[in-house]
Amino acid sequence: QVQLVESGGGLVQPGGSLRLSCTASGVTFRRYVMSWYRQVPGKERDLVASIATDFFVSINYADSEKGRFTISRDNAKNTVYLQINSLKPEDTAVYYCQAQSGPNEYWGQGTQVTVSS
Repeated sequence: QVQLVESGGGLVQPGGSLRLSCTASGVTFRRYVMSWYRQVPGKERDLVASIATDFFVSINYADSEKGRFTISRDNAKNTVYLQINSLKPEDTAVYYCQAQSGPNEYWGQGTQVTVSS
């Protein structure tokens, strides 16, 4: 059974930082492209960043997030991370982890990030 479990969300003040984690089980992790998405109520789920497999290292960020977001992965721990710096209130959302390989796609349950003073 495939599981993606996100953690690291919470309430943070503007200007603060968070590191989100997503740990996968039930998949050959290194073969999956791992991505972070975020979603606010009433809006579509938007891509934040993705990181390809160790066979082809590639990192992509949504244009609006370059510079503040850093995605990384540790294949030995089956974990992908999202470091978010200089948090803004508009970063408030549920952040989801996605694993994708060919036709296979899996999602985590999401972790809430709230940026507020």
